[in-house]
Amino acid sequence: MKTTAMRASASALLGLVISQTLWAEDAANQVSMEEVAVTASRTERDLSDLSQALSIVDQSSIDRLGHSHISELLNRIPGVVISRGNGQEHLTAIRSAVLTGAGSCGTFYFAEDGIPLRAPGFCNVNMLFDVNSEQAGRIEVLRGPGTAVHGSNALNGVINVISRAPSEERETRIAAEGGPHDYSRLKFTHSDTVGKHAYRISAHGEHDGGYKDDSGYDQQKLSLRHDYQGEVWSVQSLLSAANLQQETAGYVLGKDAYKDDSRKRENPNPEAYRNSQSFRYYSRFEREGSQDSHFIVTPYIRYTDMEFLQHFLPGTPLEENGERSVGVQTAFYQRSSDRLTMHNGFDMEMTRAFLKETQDDAGFGVFPQGKHYDYEVDASYFAWFIGGDYLAGDATHISFGARYDIQFYDYDNRMISGNTAADGSLCGGGACRYARPDDDKERFRNWSFHVGMVHPLSDNTSLIANAAHGFRAPQASELYRLQAQQLNAQLDEESLDTAELGLRGEFSRFSYQASVYWLQKDDLIIQDSLRQNINGGRTESRGLELELRWAISDSLQWLFQGSYAKHQYDNSVLTKEGNELDTAPRQIASTQLVWQAANATQLTLEASHQGQYYLEADNQFRYPGHTLVNAQWRQQYGDHVYSIVRVNNLADVDYAERADYAFGNYRYFIGEPRSVFVELGVDF
Repeated sequence: MKTTAMRASASALLGLVISQTLWAEDAANQVSMEEVAVTASRTERDLSDLSQALSIVDQSSIDRLGHSHISELLNRIPGVVISRGNGQEHLTAIRSAVLTGAGSCGTFYFAEDGIPLRAPGFCNVNMLFDVNSEQAGRIEVLRGPGTAVHGSNALNGVINVISRAPSEERETRIAAEGGPHDYSRLKFTHSDTVGKHAYRISAHGEHDGGYKDDSGYDQQKLSLRHDYQGEVWSVQSLLSAANLQQETAGYVLGKDAYKDDSRKRENPNPEAYRNSQSFRYYSRFEREGSQDSHFIVTPYIRYTDMEFLQHFLPGTPLEENGERSVGVQTAFYQRSSDRLTMHNGFDMEMTRAFLKETQDDAGFGVFPQGKHYDYEVDASYFAWFIGGDYLAGDATHISFGARYDIQFYDYDNRMISGNTAADGSLCGGGACRYARPDDDKERFRNWSFHVGMVHPLSDNTSLIANAAHGFRAPQASELYRLQAQQLNAQLDEESLDTAELGLRGEFSRFSYQASVYWLQKDDLIIQDSLRQNINGGRTESRGLELELRWAISDSLQWLFQGSYAKHQYDNSVLTKEGNELDTAPRQIASTQLVWQAANATQLTLEASHQGQYYLEADNQFRYPGHTLVNAQWRQQYGDHVYSIVRVNNLADVDYAERADYAFGNYRYFIGEPRSVFVELGVDF
């Protein structure tokens, strides 16, 4: 019955889009609107030639929205939920439930200019706060498994933040912003081109006093890009850095606590904090070769360091973690004929990572005082890939690719092994909660592949189809940060299979993309009732996604992004088969009306909706969902001065940024009430 309903919904949606296509074809003259993307292949490709479900948030949208948290930007993309915690913390969903747990982030490939933000096997659920998305050139989001250039971690999707390119002429912008709770931000960017050299420096510093008691953060981000265009080689280099100092507010407990005005500012964990520093550098060397060939090699380095109090665990232990990485990406493109272009490459990365966990509070029960974990992991990653694009017939584009990944871990336990306290004593007469394996070495190998097609049905409309297989290796924390009496995880890779069918249309004033997908994950890494990490979970997802853009007139534009999906357990390892995953709203939608009221005045009204969802795997408790309305007003004063007024939660709705049910309690990260932010900027 459920499958039949999904098929009926898919048919109705595709029928609606086809009818819109016929209307638009009669109503508008065709206009070529080229938009390029790099995420699917590492080189610029016309978006209309790509079969993947790929959405782009452009520079003008980033500037207009002026987000202070990445969720404000990416939740405009169908099938995507960035669930905000407190401060800059977040969890991610792309064609999935909002995933939690130490290894859940291994399902997503987060990158800056195609370089992963963290090493394979060492993800962090909050790592999007490492990247300067606030001053990016654009953000590309690929929904579903990545292509041959991605590999491990590109299981459910890819988020690629593209740095802002240097300008051809000298430009400088300084902007200051203020808002509630002592919020302030100063942004600066300067760019120029001199001969063969072009550069841009972008930086911003931000302070938020925090809506909750004893909360708030300070953060600073820097992006320094240099482009060189020589006779043979072109070189693009980027240095990026981020620093976050955050006082963290924890969950508020109790049914519907987010509706209680007397509790909205409550912070049960005033001692909690998170400090994080990151640094990345790469140089992308690129040249044209003989016989229609193209070569790219990109060496890079990465540094991260973080410490945070785990307020969500008994005893509130302190975690310290970090990684130091060096790697290289390569790609070679060869146009073999007028119909076929092939590419292949080799990627390599070497990482040294560490993790420590220490409990300062007096020990109790199975939670001992002192060190819980102290280990280092030396990791090596190697991958080979091959792919191609083939023109079948007059205009049908077929893309294909395969990749082979090898991940090595060399684990070094730097304290006593077993289920004891750090001094070897037992906890309460038995085994302690935290388990430390003996020194170990692990190796994971796997294939991923994809095939896609773009077939034109008319001058304006194309049929798209995709099939893909992806995987992710176990994360180091899933292998070596064990609990209870588990001293060897013996985990295999998670895998994913997906199929997708859709329509895409482009007209002078109207464009759309609609997709229907099926996705199955197998060998999920889960924690069982004994708190042991095992494989065995299986889930199935089916969904519809729709993006519309309509220029109603020269001054009025309407945009819509929405999805309907069901994410269910496909076996009974964790709960009853057929139950829906927790934190997986079926309906996600947003819409914007952008009005250019005058040459110097732009007004935007936005509504976003998140449907109800279950709070735990047994589907006994729910969050009812919410709808928020936001507004922006951009005003230009002459050629050099502008202002932006942003109003978030215009209707002052009571809502939760995130909700769940655990340990017998409803838990909420409470959303903020109506907030007004004002930005004033000067262009030189």
